Amino acid sequence: MEKIEVEEMLACDAPNDMKQEEGFVGNLKYGVVGILFGIVFVKAEIVSWFRIQEMFRLQSFHMYGVIGSAIVVGMLSIWLIKRFRIKTIAGDEVVFHPKKFNSGQIYGGLLFGLGWAITGACPGPLFAQIGSGFVVVLVTLLSAIAGTWVYGYFRPRLP
Repeated sequence: MEKIEVEEMLACDAPNDMKQEEGFVGNLKYGVVGILFGIVFVKAEIVSWFRIQEMFRLQSFHMYGVIGSAIVVGMLSIWLIKRFRIKTIAGDEVVFHPKKFNSGQIYGGLLFGLGWAITGACPGPLFAQIGSGFVVVLVTLLSAIAGTWVYGYFRPRLP
């Protein structure tokens, strides 16, 4: 295979269309927002292993309510962005690329859910859990990084 074909194959289906690179201040803003987001996760008990286990055992509506609320807010946000042609802070137009369905998404979702149920952590709250002192979650973080690397290594050979 030629180098160009491999690069095209590895290209993201929905790339970020950002025109300019973020500087230090831009990245600092993202860091502050991330820390605030983590605090909200901790206060809402989204990082609680017990809450996650309750969800997977169908014993509590708490996590389903949080996830359902996030879906509604996301849908409303995308509708507003499209309806009013809202631009980014840098003034760029927000473009939503069509997504292609791939059967691997089903397998990946099942594997993701299984890992989430076993570890009580998913990528969003991982860092908030570690920041809250649950040092054992470092094993989950390292496993997630290793899994991402393995997927990246084998992706060109996958159907």
